[in-house]
Order: sequence, then C-alpha cells, then structure tokens
Amino acid sequence: MDMTYYDHGTPAERWERARMFFDAKDYAAAARVLDGLVAQVPEQTGPRLLLARSYYHSAQLRRAEAELRVVVERDPVEHYARLMLGRTLERQGRQEEADAQLRIASALAGVFAEL
Repeated sequence: MDMTYYDHGTPAERWERARMFFDAKDYAAAARVLDGLVAQVPEQTGPRLLLARSYYHSAQLRRAEAELRVVVERDPVEHYARLMLGRTLERQGRQEEADAQLRIASALAGVFAEL
C-alpha cells in the first residue's frame, strides 16, 4: 500500500487529515495517518489518544490497548485514557482488568460509587 498520502505534509496538516478521517468514521484511514504522526511526535498525547480511539473503533483492540498503556504510563491521572483502556479491555473480555481501570477513571473524574 502506498503510504505517501497518509504521511504527506506537516504534523499539523496530518493531524487535520486524521481528524477529518476520524470525523467521517473512516477509522482505519485515520489510524494510518496517526501511526506515522505518533512516530514523529511520540511525546504528544493528543495524536496518541486519537490513534487509540481509531484502533478501538476499527476493532484493533490490542493496538488500542498498547497505545493507551503508553499514555497511562506517562500520565497516570489521564482519566480519559483510563476510561478508554477499561472499555478496550471490556471488549476483549477482560472484565476484571477493565473494572480496575474504570474505577480509577471514575475516581479521577470525581465520580464515586455510593457506599
């Protein structure tokens, strides 16, 4: 597959292209753009989270999990990444692991279960 289109342009242009694909629900195309972008700017959380969401929505759950674990490792209080990680683990049938992440996400968001 020719990746020229997906890798063309500045990081900002590729971010916009990825957002267009994502918003159009073409998650696989968004992931192709974001994969190269994340490799170029690995320290940025935004592209990595959108890559994880693209993988999640295109049922590439192991890849989504891997990207989310990188975000959570770098920023343990990133509640949205924890929520997504929990949902990704749920879709893989790993409920116990999912529950732990979902509890952390709720606590970080300030949502606490009734005692």
